[in-house]
Amino acid sequence: MTYSREIYDKAYHIIEDRRREAESVAQQHTDRVYREIPELEEISRQLVSCSLGAARAVLKGANTKEELERLAQISSNLQKRQQELLASNGYPANYMEPVYTCPHCNDTAYVEKDGKTVYCDCFLKLLIECSCDEINKLSPLSLSTFDTFKLDYYPYDSNADGVSPYTRMSKILNFCRNYAINFNGEGKSILMRGATGLGKTHLSLAIANEVLQKGYYAVYVSAPSLLARLENSHFNYNSSEEEQLLQTLGDCDLLIIDDLGTEFLTPYSKSTIYNIFNNRLLKRKPMIINTNLTVRELQDVYSQRFVSRIIGECDRLDFIGKDIRALKA
Repeated sequence: MTYSREIYDKAYHIIEDRRREAESVAQQHTDRVYREIPELEEISRQLVSCSLGAARAVLKGANTKEELERLAQISSNLQKRQQELLASNGYPANYMEPVYTCPHCNDTAYVEKDGKTVYCDCFLKLLIECSCDEINKLSPLSLSTFDTFKLDYYPYDSNADGVSPYTRMSKILNFCRNYAINFNGEGKSILMRGATGLGKTHLSLAIANEVLQKGYYAVYVSAPSLLARLENSHFNYNSSEEEQLLQTLGDCDLLIIDDLGTEFLTPYSKSTIYNIFNNRLLKRKPMIINTNLTVRELQDVYSQRFVSRIIGECDRLDFIGKDIRALKA
């Protein structure tokens, strides 16, 4: 995994806060039932005494089996009595135990696997989340929803091709809603194509909002700023930043690349866009690609092979109408 020290520190901080919060709540619960049911505090002391007795028996080595069996029976009886007292007073059996966010690692970030200590899956997901958050700091992910997408700006009258912008955009809106509702981290990507100001960014961000609320990780980037950042890292030999960014773009559940085709084109930018797209296809992770260019213009900018693959792998949404930003102004 290629993440910066800052990302690791942020993830560790979050998981430590989770653990401390769970243990703090458990202690509050314990203090409460001790006040209400004093016998429970005595049972807890006896359980600790049994544990210490078992440890001493192992160290002594003499008659270990018999002593451990005796202590185990005492401990079992004490635990049974503890549960009875809790239940009779209206408390669940685990009321005094910490309820960790992750039951596998108990919010420590580590688990034992095949005789080795490794990162828990919850911590690996947290690394992706923190890295996505870092990329999204300056993105407008919270600014657009389906409810704020207004069809009133699209005319009912048919255009020169005999298509009503209102009808077309109604279908696109419904498609995007359903895409967000049914999003599961896999499936087809979307190519949103059309002139400036027709709602491509708005609807792609609305999808991202729904995806984020379902607990998936979404990243929004504009092609010019993304490639400028990657090129800066690449040609300044900052390989760790470049690798982290590329890994996050590959690992997030949904990647939105806006304004494809408006970036400054170089051999590096062309190959990088292709590699990002290809990497996500191999992982079956969807993308939303927004562009103002026609298919022919995309082929001129990139290559026919690359554009053909995008079209083959994406559901294509062709936006029509008049520039909404100009109409609002």
